[in-house]
Amino acid sequence: MKLVTKKLLLAAAITGLLAGCDSGGINIAPVNEDNSVDNSTGGGDGGNNDNNPCASYEKAGSVKQGEFDGTNCTYSAAFVDSGNPLTVDLVIPALDSDGAHIFEGSLFVGNNYDDDATMAAANIAEGGDGAKLTVQAGATVAFPNSTKFMVINRGSQLNAVGTAQDPITFTSLSDVEGTVGPEDVQQWGGMVINGFGITNKCAYDAELATSECHVLAEGAAGKDQSNYGGDNNGDNSGHMEYVRVKHTGAEVANGDELNGITFSSVGSGTIVKNLQVYSTYDDGIEMFGGAVSFENYLAMYVRDDSIDIDEGWAGSITNALVIQSETDGNHCIESDGIGSYDGDNDYSALIAAGINSRPKIDGLTCIVSAQSEGTHDPGAGWRFREGIFPMITNSIVVGSFAADENGVEGSNYCLRVESDETIAALESGEAKIDGNIFACADKTKGGPIGTDELEAWAVANNNVFATVAGDAALNPTASADTGLQILEGPLSVFSIDTASMMVNDAAVGISPVVGATDDSDDATARAYFGALSAGGSDWTVGWTYGLHEGSRAQALWFEQ
Repeated sequence: MKLVTKKLLLAAAITGLLAGCDSGGINIAPVNEDNSVDNSTGGGDGGNNDNNPCASYEKAGSVKQGEFDGTNCTYSAAFVDSGNPLTVDLVIPALDSDGAHIFEGSLFVGNNYDDDATMAAANIAEGGDGAKLTVQAGATVAFPNSTKFMVINRGSQLNAVGTAQDPITFTSLSDVEGTVGPEDVQQWGGMVINGFGITNKCAYDAELATSECHVLAEGAAGKDQSNYGGDNNGDNSGHMEYVRVKHTGAEVANGDELNGITFSSVGSGTIVKNLQVYSTYDDGIEMFGGAVSFENYLAMYVRDDSIDIDEGWAGSITNALVIQSETDGNHCIESDGIGSYDGDNDYSALIAAGINSRPKIDGLTCIVSAQSEGTHDPGAGWRFREGIFPMITNSIVVGSFAADENGVEGSNYCLRVESDETIAALESGEAKIDGNIFACADKTKGGPIGTDELEAWAVANNNVFATVAGDAALNPTASADTGLQILEGPLSVFSIDTASMMVNDAAVGISPVVGATDDSDDATARAYFGALSAGGSDWTVGWTYGLHEGSRAQALWFEQ
């Protein structure tokens, strides 16, 4: 007998043996080097469709898998939905030919719990205890309409690790089909990640321990309900890297218009690096407590606030680029220190415990549209209020590409500071705004700080303001022959070297400082202001959408 015949017979015998072990058969799916299941063999569907690359899982002896049409995978609500959450691990692979994974129901990962006893009985105490969703590099996940959204519940994790060459995209079916406009929003809900971090909406003892901390998350109603909160600011909700979230912000419940991503009490054990939010109706990212940090964040065409902070968020952002639409967008940063703040209350104990918001942001560039009639409010820079203690360094706010539409009203400001607690912290040095460049027709709003008006205080604390005429659109780039040269043309998002910068027809007069996000004893100042340096590496190349030619539907409105 020939050797090849022997091998064929042996393979047939093994196949028959395996089939006889269980009435449904046994599937052996290959495992990749990262221990994720390789669904590309079709092995997860009981062997009935060997050409199906869609994600699958087995639960209670039943195998469920998406349907493949030759390009895309479609998953019905019976596969996963808000009332039918994913409670086992699932791997979503990349598909050939730019195929997408289309979820007809909302993608809820893990069960939700709203009381301590039920959660303890389910052995859910921290991220990693619940179901894990893994999305492989290059995969696209899409949703069909404005009623669908994503939730990663407490205890569960999202591991979406792409690469610069193969980013991961969460978007709408209209985007996949090519029918969406570049600035269209509310094509689907958005993403909510819930963790066990600290939120000052709950009560804590002297050791910052709490019980029955189950705050309703955004989008919560009926079967869509999810909760967040706890006392573990080191909690781990997973790993996101080279991820794009597009065309979000739909109202899904209770009047909640979801953000690009809502980080609800997400802990510092969660890794978020190289994240983009593109065209969303509400906020880009919003943090309700927790301590998750971000490195390399790009927000484009966010209609409300590109960075929104509340309820005691204690994380950091290192390198962030915000580009508003020419005709829409509210704040680059809108930030609150205390959830449900009331200026008549005494928050001294909460602040002494350190659980008011204390963000650290280093290397932020904001390109603000100085418009007056956006979807939410006029375009503006930074707003700090309600007991927040910010640490903001080495950043740039530019609002001078377009003429100020509000005139003397003062709504297109660069910097606004409010609340007695925040003002006192800036005066004492417990909070810091240091080493920043502002170029807006309306320089400041709010204050004063101590005996100084806000602008005078900021200048005395190593910040620079350009004097910009409200009735003119200036070009603050090195390609223009003006006394305001901050950014490099023609793309106008890269900062020029500090020695070449000019503000008010003179050298900028300040140098980058040791950043707020660098806590090491031997920390040194960065070499440039803002998110990107004209002479340095560009962390946006290859994976982002909307910024660079070849990966966008329209040019930037301020390109020269």
